Amino acid sequence: MVGFLQQVVEGLGAGAIYASLALALVLIYQFTGIVNFAQGELAMFSAYIAWQFTAAGLPFWPALVLTLAVSFAGGMLIERVVIRPVEGAPELTVVIVTVGLFIFVNAAAGWIWSFLIKDFPNPFPGGALEAGGLSVGYSTLGVMAVVAVVMGLLYLLFQRTKVGLGMRAVAANPTSARLVGIRVGWTLALGWGLAATVGAVSGVLVAPLLFLEPNMMGGVLIYAFAAATLGGFDSPGGAVVGGLVVGVAETLAGAYVDVIGSDLKVGVPLIIILCILLLRPQGLFGRAAVERA
Repeated sequence: MVGFLQQVVEGLGAGAIYASLALALVLIYQFTGIVNFAQGELAMFSAYIAWQFTAAGLPFWPALVLTLAVSFAGGMLIERVVIRPVEGAPELTVVIVTVGLFIFVNAAAGWIWSFLIKDFPNPFPGGALEAGGLSVGYSTLGVMAVVAVVMGLLYLLFQRTKVGLGMRAVAANPTSARLVGIRVGWTLALGWGLAATVGAVSGVLVAPLLFLEPNMMGGVLIYAFAAATLGGFDSPGGAVVGGLVVGVAETLAGAYVDVIGSDLKVGVPLIIILCILLLRPQGLFGRAAVERA
């Protein structure tokens, strides 16, 4: 039983990381209806920026604050320069644009910092908290705490601020929001900046666990898509729950299903995506689209 609970705890730690990237995917989808295939690469690029700041001698936490500011500005710039010109274009066009952005950001990171593996500083202390036979790493606790703080701040933004109210209005009905005086274009750019900031948190959390290199977010993006699909692409809270569920499911499958083991764990999120799309396409917490005849 202790072994099972240990696997669950480890799964929750991994799931918190998946949840943070899934949250970024959901934010962009809510505001623009776009599934951003480049979200993982943007998170990776932000992790490199944080690494550059720390390599220049800045302590980790000030470097993180600067990274989040740069990521926010970069997200808004991408919306203005890359996404705005194809606004209203067919869905396939937008998908191709985000895939192209994926390739460009990956190549740019390799060109600027090379494809050599780099070591990223871990902001959390080593060691683990022992309780009842369970061992929970301080790094795992730190990751979960950061994701909880991010989720709490987003809740306060959307529920307790005028800016958040405007963003919710644009997400619900851009046309009506424009008629009541909300600057929809500015709000969409703000949504991209916010998603880039949340994605940056994911990249910075992943980098100490893996080695920093341009392709490090490829696998994480698959898990994040599974989390967003499971929770619902229109539900930020569902994305967090989905990330935790995916993390636990992956860990338990790798530990207890001999056919999967450690080599085929990446198949778990793919199975989750397939099952959800077949049984409940809107996700567990999403709203089904209703069209009037």
